[in-house]
Amino acid sequence: MTQPYDKSAAVIVLPGISGGRLQDASLRSWLSRGSVSKRAQPAELLQRILGVLQLPYPESGLAALRMWGQTGDRPNVWIAAADPVYLEPRLDHLCLHALSDLSIPPGDLRGVFDHLQGTLAGDADYGFARIGKCGYLRSGEPIASASVPAYVVDGQPPNDFMPSGEGAAEYRNLLSEVEMALHEHEVNIYREAAGQAPINSLWFWGGGLAPDPVVEPLPPLFSGEPMSKGYWRSKSAEVADWPGSIERCLENSAAGFVAVPEFVVENVESVQQCLQELRGALSARRLSEVVLLFRDGVEARVRRGHSLRFWRRRSPLLD
Repeated sequence: MTQPYDKSAAVIVLPGISGGRLQDASLRSWLSRGSVSKRAQPAELLQRILGVLQLPYPESGLAALRMWGQTGDRPNVWIAAADPVYLEPRLDHLCLHALSDLSIPPGDLRGVFDHLQGTLAGDADYGFARIGKCGYLRSGEPIASASVPAYVVDGQPPNDFMPSGEGAAEYRNLLSEVEMALHEHEVNIYREAAGQAPINSLWFWGGGLAPDPVVEPLPPLFSGEPMSKGYWRSKSAEVADWPGSIERCLENSAAGFVAVPEFVVENVESVQQCLQELRGALSARRLSEVVLLFRDGVEARVRRGHSLRFWRRRSPLLD
């Protein structure tokens, strides 16, 4: 897509599809006739969406955008995201594990952030807060923070992703304080007793102030994902929750759209239903192009004319 954006195209974010998870052979063939690739490195979701739209990615203030997306109000203080993580000690390094929303009951997250606020904040110039399933660090003065969320670092040593240069020492000192405060906290004691990973650290990233709102042309967004919602709100663009189907997105937008579907149960049948609707929309000339961003890094771009590529029936990335 180029600016102004392609008003007959759609960008869709879906769960991971590689490893043979897509069972419908006709859908695999349909995708294979397009352009299928996989990112060499993980990337934050909004960054991937904006890359398709050929728009610049914000250099700071990502956590503030996420909060804006959650609350509907523009934050007016410096904020960093504080993602709960498990730092696993290995032989010669630490390995960071991002903890998914589903693996942390609301009571666990509330207990952790209430404890950190009561233990560490005190008279300090910073504080901890939780909104829904997201954690935040607010500060009266900017603090160095990482540039990517925990899920981008998942399964890797965290040191390479931590800030360097000015402010790096302060960042590491704050992490150490958090880890000491969470050591043997009651939430972690019963999580470990239940065979679950403890929440033994936080990953601070995306620090900054929310941008001033502007007006920029963007395709309508159908999403409950807070980061994308916050970005769209900062551009005074049209935002709505996921309406439940691709068909309803088409009915509610005459000028293309971006969608981040939310499934009550995330399974292959839900993904296949979305793909079937998108294939039908291309065939019926309701869309000219579909760009699919799968959360495992696979990306597919399918245009109406790709149906003529009958010789392309298989992509190894979908097997």
